[in-house]
Amino acid sequence: MHILFAGGGTAGHINPALAIAGYIREKHPDAHISYIGTPDKLEAKLVPEKGYNFRTIEVVGFKRSMSPKNIINNMHALSLAASASATARKLLKELAPDVVIGTGGYVSGPVLREAAKLGIKTAIHEQNAFPGVTTKMLSGHVDAVMLAMPEAQKYMKLKAKPYITGNPVRRELLSASREAARASLGLDSRPLLLSFGGSLGAKYINLSVEGLIEWHNGTGRFHHIHGTGKSGYQTMMNDLKEKGISLSPDIDVREYIKNMDECMAAADLVISRAGAITLSEITALGKPAILIPSPYVAENHQYHNAMTLKRAGAAEIIEEKDLTAEKLISKVDELIENKQKLKAMSDNARKIAITDANERIYEVIMRLYTNA
Repeated sequence: MHILFAGGGTAGHINPALAIAGYIREKHPDAHISYIGTPDKLEAKLVPEKGYNFRTIEVVGFKRSMSPKNIINNMHALSLAASASATARKLLKELAPDVVIGTGGYVSGPVLREAAKLGIKTAIHEQNAFPGVTTKMLSGHVDAVMLAMPEAQKYMKLKAKPYITGNPVRRELLSASREAARASLGLDSRPLLLSFGGSLGAKYINLSVEGLIEWHNGTGRFHHIHGTGKSGYQTMMNDLKEKGISLSPDIDVREYIKNMDECMAAADLVISRAGAITLSEITALGKPAILIPSPYVAENHQYHNAMTLKRAGAAEIIEEKDLTAEKLISKVDELIENKQKLKAMSDNARKIAITDANERIYEVIMRLYTNA
């Protein structure tokens, strides 16, 4: 059995592919796994590290606004489009996969289109509530469409009913125990607030959390772990120092939260962006959340992701344009010690969680493989 994945550009497209590939390897140790990505994006580092056969196609996306810089970009994208399709066709003939799975990003476009033309079984997996441009373009041509969130189907032209699979969630997170995590972190019975904006950091989240820390530092009301991201740690620590603020033992500010599984399992309230994988983890663990969707992503898809949890009664939303330290403080103050409200949000999060996504996706792939 030979399964080929195509996707990349961001971790949100790459990690689901790697999770699915790993699950297939568990079920079929002799399965051959290949991956087609771009040579200069994150997949070029992550995929080879997992030991998979990695091949590349040079392709870039088109920009909608017609600034001089974007016009140059689009001319370059157009020049690459024809060669990308030709390269994809050549690689597909060489690799001869049984099934091709696209997980998003511009590179999945030419690979999935050419695979369909060659009669190879194809499927796409969309992680977000609002699908990306490439996914929407491919949705009417592939053999199977897998969606993490059912809301996505209303934005797509489908030739068959989609499979609602959820997003793959790491097994170590699914098996994490709240009690064991809290004991490992040395926490007492007070609530734990967990906040982060991503590995690179989110400037406006950090600024608002800085105000939140000033507000509750030294009060002893709750524990707080915050991940600033790469670009924010020194700035936050310098700001707090200039204000004469010495952090109490209840507050743990880190550049990167390496034990996220443990911290997430222990948390009573999470403040974060609304990336698809993060939300899948939040719902799998039944964590109430205050979501601050990134406005800098394609199609504003994080807002649509966040609204899925908001409508379910599992999260509150503060859009970045409305975000202030005062607003964040007010929302945290409203929720953090309201055990009844937090429990209701937790229960609602679990109701919409899909914790067997790997198995659901695997079943779709095997159905395609047996009918190849």
